[in-house]
Amino acid sequence: MSNAEKFSVVLPVYNEQDNLQTLFAEIRAAADSTGRPWEAVFVDDCSTDRSLSIIRELAEQHPEVRYVAFAENRGQSAAFCAGFDAVESDIVVTMDADLQNDPSDIPDMLAAFGHDCEMVIGWRAKRRDTFIKRISSRIANKIRDSIVDDGVHDTGCSLKVMRTDLLRRIPRFKNMHRYFPILMKMEGARIHEVKVNHRQRGAGVSNYGTLDRALAGIWDLIGVKWLITRHIGYTVKEKK
Repeated sequence: MSNAEKFSVVLPVYNEQDNLQTLFAEIRAAADSTGRPWEAVFVDDCSTDRSLSIIRELAEQHPEVRYVAFAENRGQSAAFCAGFDAVESDIVVTMDADLQNDPSDIPDMLAAFGHDCEMVIGWRAKRRDTFIKRISSRIANKIRDSIVDDGVHDTGCSLKVMRTDLLRRIPRFKNMHRYFPILMKMEGARIHEVKVNHRQRGAGVSNYGTLDRALAGIWDLIGVKWLITRHIGYTVKEKK
């Protein structure tokens, strides 16, 4: 990957008004340190607090900021997809807006990207989640690994670097963001993992990833398993 190649940070947002200013300041510091052009694409998932107003202010003050605002709450996967459609670069960095992902990890992940890999995944070796979130994650991981083994340590970490063209080709469905590694592998992506910092949530409460959603994900696992077994892949040798 060229050091001059632009990247886009995609951030789903739902009721994160107290985190957004700090988050963007951290993203800007990390992104500027790479020496590459970049943009931040916020996707407001119909927040009921002042999140959208703050995003508008950031967009007015900083040319790097763009945003998409949903008319109704559609969930994290839909927000990611809207961000992927909106980006103006060939490289996407995904992360949460709750300050648990550390933007200072972005430069190292970008440095690993492109060296025989099309996807870099953050590995939260030391989790800072609540007890219930850690337990629900372990249950979900065990169930997922027994059905869909994607070969990575931490599929739930939102901090990832991926090729835009591959992201736009993967199947889209609710909760698809939990299966980015296997979906990207189906499109031929090679994956590298980088250990990243994981922090306690900033202000607010968790909006995504609770136990009820983890249990509901069993249905998604069945669908993903079906996709894997029925996936069509081919390599073109020649065309006119």
